[in-house]
Amino acid sequence: MQQRRLGRDGPMVGAVGLGAWSFAGSYGPATVEESHATLAAALDLGVTHIDTSNRYGDGISEEIVGAFIKDHPGRFSIATKGGIINKPVRRFDNSPDHLRAELEGSLRRLGVEHVDLYYIHRREQARPIEEVVETLVRFRQEGKIGGFGFSEIAPSSLARATAVHPVRAVQNEYSLWTRQVELGLLQASERLGTSFVAFSPLARGMFADTLPDPAKFSVGDFRVANPRFNAPHFEENRKAVGAFLQLASEMGHAPASLAIAWTLARGKHVIPIPGTRSVAHLRQNAAGAAIRLNDADLKAIEAVLPAGFAHGPRYSEQQFVGIEPYC
Repeated sequence: MQQRRLGRDGPMVGAVGLGAWSFAGSYGPATVEESHATLAAALDLGVTHIDTSNRYGDGISEEIVGAFIKDHPGRFSIATKGGIINKPVRRFDNSPDHLRAELEGSLRRLGVEHVDLYYIHRREQARPIEEVVETLVRFRQEGKIGGFGFSEIAPSSLARATAVHPVRAVQNEYSLWTRQVELGLLQASERLGTSFVAFSPLARGMFADTLPDPAKFSVGDFRVANPRFNAPHFEENRKAVGAFLQLASEMGHAPASLAIAWTLARGKHVIPIPGTRSVAHLRQNAAGAAIRLNDADLKAIEAVLPAGFAHGPRYSEQQFVGIEPYC
């Protein structure tokens, strides 16, 4: 597995990471056994960066990861997040006391005293980001975190935060069908020495060997309420992605491997974290790190999936709450 540095001063990690949201059932029921089998396979494949959050199953994902790393100490670089309150209503709290309590809870569930990366999962807009950075710097000075980052922020917010202290990573959705970050955040993160951690690089299952069937989504599956997986958008997206699946076959790659290779080609600071609880899917994802795309390959991909091809917004109005818009 090729290696990429997590931030300007962070650890070297496998170029392809692993998102652990699905361990908590975000895309259907999951078991501890299959999640742990996936983590074991990750070690064999050189997938060393694991991304989780206290909000993934209200701590379930962190507990599953923690139970595994207890017997495999020091083998993974762990990232987790805080700042979202879901009950009784969804809101965001980036205050020092709240973030400290969130971080302590995450460390307890993970069974560690330190994580390499701690994200603000969503910004509390009423609180200056400079103040939030000062809180995170204190956590770093205390040895609880190696570095910090922000999820779903605008380039201007990243610049403000970096003026106080270097930001190790930003995490935003990025894939062939979600490319808004190319309007500034991808460039700003590279310029500022910040890793760009791309979640959902496989378009929430659209770049699997077989296209998903929305009629078979389980209760609780995140995609049930997602516009791109509902009429009238899904049929158009299915047709467009079908052409990509055919192209991948012609190029001799699994669609997931090719989609990951495309994401890695967007910049040396980009680290995709596809989420899966399937060992077979993890192998395909990791294989993307070995593919080197030339200009002709990239043009062929762009021809079948040009920027902006996807039908429907990437989130519903409720799912968009807390995300910083820009450009």
